[in-house]
Amino acid sequence: MIDIDPVDTRPVETRLLEQFVAVASEGSVTRAAERLWAAQSTVSAGIASLERALGVRLFDRTGRRLVLTTAGEDLLPHARSVLDSLDRMRDLATVDDADLRGRVRLGIFTSMDVVDLTGVLRRFRQRHPLVAVELMTSPTGTTGLVQDLVAGRLDLAYAALPTVPSGLVVEPLREMPFRVFTAADHPLARRRSVSLAELAAEPFVDTAHGFGNRTILDTALDRLGIRRRVVAEMNDMPAVVRFASAGLGVGVVPDAGVRHDGAVLELEDAVEPLRIGLAMRTDPEPNRATRTLARDVVAARVP
Repeated sequence: MIDIDPVDTRPVETRLLEQFVAVASEGSVTRAAERLWAAQSTVSAGIASLERALGVRLFDRTGRRLVLTTAGEDLLPHARSVLDSLDRMRDLATVDDADLRGRVRLGIFTSMDVVDLTGVLRRFRQRHPLVAVELMTSPTGTTGLVQDLVAGRLDLAYAALPTVPSGLVVEPLREMPFRVFTAADHPLARRRSVSLAELAAEPFVDTAHGFGNRTILDTALDRLGIRRRVVAEMNDMPAVVRFASAGLGVGVVPDAGVRHDGAVLELEDAVEPLRIGLAMRTDPEPNRATRTLARDVVAARVP
């Protein structure tokens, strides 16, 4: 049964809809406040104000998570549609690219240069000072970034999965082959190449589950019927190379050109390279600021 409160007949402010959508996406007032760069008390008060204005309760608390009520689920797509329409109106009202304004949330990898992103962002800020670009990462690598993009928590994201959900378009940026990294004094270090079967008994260093390279390699190992022992999981590929070079285990990861003190061998097995692209949603259509930044990032890729 839905609790009905007295309806506040004053107009609903756009910021209240933004807070509603953010809390619905994050399931938490705290995370929604971080996403909106607002105080937690401001977001809580905003949700309460919107509930009074509409005369319905929008969220129930389940443990530490906020979940939409039936009324909240019904109203959420309309709130998103209003915000999307306002974005489109701002786009249409912008005559010159120099007048672009708004916010673009870009999901990136922290320790790997896909393109000269710092250069891209510096030039973008000079040309479009009214656009705020926010950089975000995910502890589950490309899987988390793609999930955040689909959920609307990001506008653009690096993607390196073999397949991506429908509703996303991906522009290729960089391709990297898998290679084997070991310590300089490892028994295999003098070899030019090695197979995954020969590495089966070795301890492995790898990235955590969810990273695109981990997904690709795990699929190849499963296909070959090889089970391995991962002794250390890292949150970025350069760390895998460093720890493998130090002798903690062998690393089989895409070669990103990271400097190291160990040995690198070719991989004899046919493993698909890591293909990194820039992903963007197609529905709703991204605003001009998002499309412009995406164009700049893609233009910066190395031929």
